[in-house]
Amino acid sequence: MSDALKTELKTLIIESLNLEDLTVEDIEDDMPLFSEEGLGLDSVDGLELGLALKKKYNISLNAEAAETQEYFKDINSLAHCVETFRSK
Repeated sequence: MSDALKTELKTLIIESLNLEDLTVEDIEDDMPLFSEEGLGLDSVDGLELGLALKKKYNISLNAEAAETQEYFKDINSLAHCVETFRSK
């Protein structure tokens, strides 16, 4: 997975969720997105992020699917998701 894509995704998260107090450097590639030990995002943030992914990468994810929850685990998983959908 490219570092450029991971940086792009971190920027997308910061901008789409209005996390002005964070920088790309603050987000580790393996940092959990939806736990207090990580970014601490909630379900509304997840929906917003899903919409941002659809808009930027034309990716449609089923919020109920187990694979979607796995994609939203961390930046590494999200980058894998984008690369998987790009190759289809």
